[in-house]
Amino acid sequence: MTPIDNDDNTGAGEGEELRAGRRRAARYVVPVAVMGVAAATIGLVPALADSGDPDLPKITAEQLIEKIAESDVQQMSGTVRISTDLGLPDLGGLESGLMSGMSGGPGFGGDGEGSAADPSAKLTELVSGSHTLRVAADGPDRQKLSLLENAAEYSLIHNGKDVWGYDSKSNEVYHSSASAGAERPEKDVPATPKDFADQALEAIDDTTSVTVGGTAQVAGRDAYRLVVEPRQDGSTVGAITVAVDAETGTPLKFTLTPASGGAAVVDAGFTKVSFAKPDASTFDFTPPKGAKVTEGDGTDQATEHGRKAEGDLAEEMDGLKATDGLKVVGEGWNAIATFDTGARGGLPMATAGGDLGGFLGSFGDQVKGDFGSGTVFKTRLVNALITDDGKVYAGAVTKDALVKAADAAR
Repeated sequence: MTPIDNDDNTGAGEGEELRAGRRRAARYVVPVAVMGVAAATIGLVPALADSGDPDLPKITAEQLIEKIAESDVQQMSGTVRISTDLGLPDLGGLESGLMSGMSGGPGFGGDGEGSAADPSAKLTELVSGSHTLRVAADGPDRQKLSLLENAAEYSLIHNGKDVWGYDSKSNEVYHSSASAGAERPEKDVPATPKDFADQALEAIDDTTSVTVGGTAQVAGRDAYRLVVEPRQDGSTVGAITVAVDAETGTPLKFTLTPASGGAAVVDAGFTKVSFAKPDASTFDFTPPKGAKVTEGDGTDQATEHGRKAEGDLAEEMDGLKATDGLKVVGEGWNAIATFDTGARGGLPMATAGGDLGGFLGSFGDQVKGDFGSGTVFKTRLVNALITDDGKVYAGAVTKDALVKAADAAR
């Protein structure tokens, strides 16, 4: 790995010039926001092998952050490899259903409610496994993301005022309207290295170390490595590395490694990329003949060949009200999100077929403290404590940090 410049560690006593640069790039550089990662902890198995360490001019961390912030790439296309290694137990597919429910997704189509093409449900599949995406963009009004599956494809297209989701497996279409100049829909679910970088690199403060860790070549492009690490103890995050295109400043690869070591939790990167203008036809879409079309413009009513079907998603959103009182305690990498479910007596997940709470509890660690007792559910990145009196504490922090937060809130 070619050394670049590691003399610019961002310590608490360094000058205002670096701090100003950090603020100007605030929306690009932060420790992983706890709930953002919890909701979208989409990771990738390390799918890309760097093909060399190019010899590039030296650059400081501040200059590289500025390069990302000033990047104004409007047109691009390429292929992204994405996968996740959270270390979750195998629940036989149950985890995917739970994540879809947590997202507020309207269902999976078929004879049930909602649409298999709704992006709020479909894109949650990225939280586990390995995936290949094709992406294209032509300014703020035209973007396309396609999730390639076994003998099937899911596409999300934003073209002017229209947003289309199409699931070829079920032959279902989801349609809604976007305001002029809107960014790619469903931005809450990161799918490209830039999406990950935007979420993970929003702000730099004295809890963070930022350095340039050499160079790389990603998708045939020369790049610098920006390395972001927590200075605080108690975080489950080891380091975040962003490979930044040396010419355009575009993030080409995002890797998040856990403090516990081992394989990356998140590793998203381009295998192919072009900054040429995509063909206009890339963003054209007409619902295929016979497809079920669900309109998402306020009425959320399904239509098939112009005929409306009954259905309302409002009731399905009621479950999200439990998070109305969400608060964040702590700061920087040790931020912990907490809310009260209002439930008492442990995990509030009884089902008609049995006690789901008891089943999930078998995967957790029982803990006690001044707060009482509860269960900690652990992944390689995000951990959550659910107390027996219904309170939830979640963050990219250790089990001990969660117990300490619960004790402090007693």
